[in-house]
Amino acid sequence: MSAEAPAPDGPRPDLLSALTRISRLGAALNRGRLVERAAEDAGLGRDRAAVGVLVTLRTAGKPLRIGEIAERMQVVGPHITRQVQVLEKRGLARRIPDPHDARARLIEPTGAGAEATDRYLAFLLGWFTDTLADWPRQDRDDLTRLLARFADDVTARLSGLDDLDDLDDEES
Repeated sequence: MSAEAPAPDGPRPDLLSALTRISRLGAALNRGRLVERAAEDAGLGRDRAAVGVLVTLRTAGKPLRIGEIAERMQVVGPHITRQVQVLEKRGLARRIPDPHDARARLIEPTGAGAEATDRYLAFLLGWFTDTLADWPRQDRDDLTRLLARFADDVTARLSGLDDLDDLDDEES
């Protein structure tokens, strides 16, 4: 069955319910400004994209090229270049030589950038920890496992759609 074809029996009630809850969750998180509050608390301001670059660098655990950051964030390179320039001006990130290619540069957080990112992540993780505090350990473990699997599968499937769109564009 193709990604665009509807299910033969119509929408599955369980998936429709899950989609509705995912939409409500996204709206609630946006309305509650959780990400903005975490960024402000960490001293990062309201620039979501720049915060995303710092989180990507921090979770990678190593300096990355612009293209690697863009790929991990699923955006285009020029967007990341602009965000890195903003972070550099604020003293939160820097470019360093790539030890494997003298022509290339890697991006890494500065000490201040790493500390701010750690504060940001601590705020978010603390908030979610508090939210799930009454959940049994097995439920928290199941949520983590299933959410990771879901995110990986959705990302892979969307990447496949992007590949099909690229082929369609080449054929046009």
